Amino acid sequence: MINHKKIPWWMPNVTGEAEKKYVNQALAENYVNDGNMTHEFEKAIAKLVGKQYALAICNCTAGIFMSLKALGIGSGDEIIVPDITFIATVNAVSLTGAKPILVDINPNDLNINLGALKAAITPRTKAVVPVHVTGRAADMQTILAIAEEHKLFVVEDAAEALMSKHKGKFLGTFGKTGCFSFSPNKTITTGQGGIIVTDDIELETKLRALKDQGRPVTGTGGDDIHDTIGYNFKFTNLQAGVGLGQLTYLEERIKRMKRNYQLYAEQLENINGLTIFPSAEDEIPQWTDIKTEHRDELEKYLREQNIDSRKYWHPIHKQKAYLLPDDNFPNSTRLSPQCLWLPSSFSLTDEDVVRVCEEVKKFFQK
Repeated sequence: MINHKKIPWWMPNVTGEAEKKYVNQALAENYVNDGNMTHEFEKAIAKLVGKQYALAICNCTAGIFMSLKALGIGSGDEIIVPDITFIATVNAVSLTGAKPILVDINPNDLNINLGALKAAITPRTKAVVPVHVTGRAADMQTILAIAEEHKLFVVEDAAEALMSKHKGKFLGTFGKTGCFSFSPNKTITTGQGGIIVTDDIELETKLRALKDQGRPVTGTGGDDIHDTIGYNFKFTNLQAGVGLGQLTYLEERIKRMKRNYQLYAEQLENINGLTIFPSAEDEIPQWTDIKTEHRDELEKYLREQNIDSRKYWHPIHKQKAYLLPDDNFPNSTRLSPQCLWLPSSFSLTDEDVVRVCEEVKKFFQK
């Protein structure tokens, strides 16, 4: 019988006094819609990543959709997306009416394959959406060079990359826009929620109208002017209150997540049959991920030891909604069934991570 305490794959924490202070403020002001506290949260994120504008929205999926829509993407256009990502990335493209074009990934980091990206460009291609998987940087310099050559927009899916850097610059700040997620399995959470960052004032104006029923500024809900079509992707003061409180813990959480990765990298370095994916010094490992041909057996064994982990997404091209043959996706087809996220929560202790490593070693010794 296993007597060890359960080690979660991830554990959000929204029980601090800082969140309560801001949420209580929103309640006391009796304005719980998208308002002053939302704008305060937007300014805080913009300052953190060094962008002029930030737009808080209901989720990162909406952020990618809105970014593409504001850039004029629509029916008949093609948008290139990596085959290994959460399905939200391609669903956001489909929302615009454009066609997502899936391309294979790099085996060393699971990010978009540059050769496959270049080969997929056609006269209908209008944009590329690179995904920074688990906080690892896609090769943004090369992607931007390809995009400039072919006159493509770049919208970054930085859902898993808050505060990760590439060559001294924050991920999510290279493209026309960058989109972040605040879902429960991220470094900071607002339950659901996301944010778009940009330096383009004209684009920011279009995004605000898309967020709020075609209104570039907040209206009354009565005799407002709606010059364009928009939607309802608001982010409430209640969510912003949670987010502002969460930001007070950001530095210590990042430190813990980097420590988790460091321990895994040290302890699992020389295990035959297991590879730990890289994390550069200025990247934040949202989660620590490994590759092994014994993925399913390892996941089962760890679960039996009261240790949770998470299997990687299926390649998008294998999902019924986007079904395509395996031929063009040799890397994602081969690697997805081998990849596993180990426990990565900022709630873990050194002892927790060491225990996971000991169990992984026991598994491979068998």
